[in-house]
Amino acid sequence: MMRIFFILVLICAIIIGINGLIILEKNQKKAATITKSSFGHTAAGEEIYLYSCANNNGLKLKMITFGAIVVSLEVPDRDGNLSNINLGFNSLEKYLNGHPYFGATIGRFCNRIAKGKFTLNDSTYSLKTNDGKNHLHGGEQGYDKVVWEAREYVNEDGANIEFSYKSYDGEEGYPGNVDIKATYSLTNNDELKIAFAATTDKATPINLTNHNYWNLNGAGNGDILEHELIINANHYLEVYDDLIPTGGLNNVEESAFNFRTAHRVGSRFQDIPKIENLPLGYDHCFVIKKDDLNDSLTFAAMVKHVETGRIMEVYTTHPGIQFYTGNFLDGGIGSGGFQQYSGFCLETQHFPDAPNQPKFKSTIVYPGQEYNEMTIFRFLNE
Repeated sequence: MMRIFFILVLICAIIIGINGLIILEKNQKKAATITKSSFGHTAAGEEIYLYSCANNNGLKLKMITFGAIVVSLEVPDRDGNLSNINLGFNSLEKYLNGHPYFGATIGRFCNRIAKGKFTLNDSTYSLKTNDGKNHLHGGEQGYDKVVWEAREYVNEDGANIEFSYKSYDGEEGYPGNVDIKATYSLTNNDELKIAFAATTDKATPINLTNHNYWNLNGAGNGDILEHELIINANHYLEVYDDLIPTGGLNNVEESAFNFRTAHRVGSRFQDIPKIENLPLGYDHCFVIKKDDLNDSLTFAAMVKHVETGRIMEVYTTHPGIQFYTGNFLDGGIGSGGFQQYSGFCLETQHFPDAPNQPKFKSTIVYPGQEYNEMTIFRFLNE
């Protein structure tokens, strides 16, 4: 009888040991990682740091403190092969030499403001104009060209980098001192989660976004015209020839802008209204269809690359999403060698030129208020 008892105790110990190893293995899998290294120095001698993150499924994210830029994001195809799907550079020099906002954090106001002017509380403000006569993506020295402070941390959700920047009163013409945080998280649910927060000491427009150029076939591996796209929108913003909104909303019905069901990105280029002196392609803001009037996280878009099986879903609290097909990329130095249509952007945001458009949702943040927006890019494969 005693022998049977000891045998049972031994069996239980073995089972407990095996379960312990399984639990230990699971716990080890939960540990995302972040490493920090030097990425070079600016002309002023400021050191730029590279943060390399990995989640527990092996996805890899690299970001730098210059411009709070996403350098690369590696995700698997249906066979588990990792590829970088974000257009960017492997050296700081190429970012410093100028580029079309590859992977950058954009502000104080993303997209365009007509003639670089707006009136607020009976004062007219003049902003730097860097897109013809208009102001684009924060001006000549937007947030994509500044050095951010960074704090990295790992938690049970994944790897996180909290970037912070203080934008001073008068910077690029904007009123108010603004404290900004942009937290990028590579989650263990295979998401790139971006949370923006900002406060100000004077009323000012704020509209922040990320400007990743995506190619689900791999950065530099062909164009994006065969990607299949869904955008959850019944309307898009009507624009003038300089891409400034007229204030009107156009219905997507029976047009090249109807992505309520999946269409190949390049399948209806010839049906896009042509604008003189602008290359063919999409560069339009869509009005995300929301089930309520709250600023809740809402499905905005989905992109699929059939050949690799990669899928990207986009969820956001923003009311709009700018779909851009890399029309201005030309293969030159300013385009980082990337050809036209090498990547697409889905920039979640408030509507362009909102400070001058009374019908659009206000982008003005006042002292005592906090600007908060979130976007999630979720990656799947089939």
